[in-house]
Amino acid sequence: MRVNRCARTWLLLGLAVTVLGASAPPEPAPGTGPGPSAPASPTVSPGPGAPSSPAGGPPAADPSVPALARVWPVGVRPFVVRGWEPPATAYSRGHRGVDLAAAPGDPVRAVAPGRVSFAGRVGGRGVVSVELSGTGAPPLRTTYGPVRASVRKGDEVEAGQVLGTLEAPDPHCGPTPCLHWGLRRDTAYLNPLFLLPPWLLNTGPSRLLPLNTSDTRP
Repeated sequence: MRVNRCARTWLLLGLAVTVLGASAPPEPAPGTGPGPSAPASPTVSPGPGAPSSPAGGPPAADPSVPALARVWPVGVRPFVVRGWEPPATAYSRGHRGVDLAAAPGDPVRAVAPGRVSFAGRVGGRGVVSVELSGTGAPPLRTTYGPVRASVRKGDEVEAGQVLGTLEAPDPHCGPTPCLHWGLRRDTAYLNPLFLLPPWLLNTGPSRLLPLNTSDTRP
């Protein structure tokens, strides 16, 4: 009787172990178990964008426009009165450049080295255009207006060199004085803010660099 009771006890224990073993998760084989939890996908922060402007939003990169500017055309980091608004078609309405806040008489500078391709008046408005060196064929061409030019067509200019002074407000800017800064390659209009490297777009303190150096960092 005692033997049967012991046998039954051992049988029940064996069944319990079998049930518990079946419900437990299997042990992974060496080298096949899951590794450490993968980190969450990083949040991509937008790069430095355009200064505060009614248009809003930072400019996206454009591989056809190198960030070779070394100064803003006016001021240190001027307010963008009106941003780049590319037209839907070549003949649609839009804003083919950016308007930068400035005061009449402020110096207007070349943002990068190049050659003056035009300096004169168009419809009673002073305009200066500079073909940027080393930007291919046809080259990139920056335009500035309204400007009372102090340079002439054919002049070679360096980054930061004064091209003239800002004239009184014209119908383009309305009552608020501003510099209209444009960028073209042949007949294609481009966003001139693409020319500015991040250190010129950021909100930190800015300073002009020596003109005879290849270092473009602050």
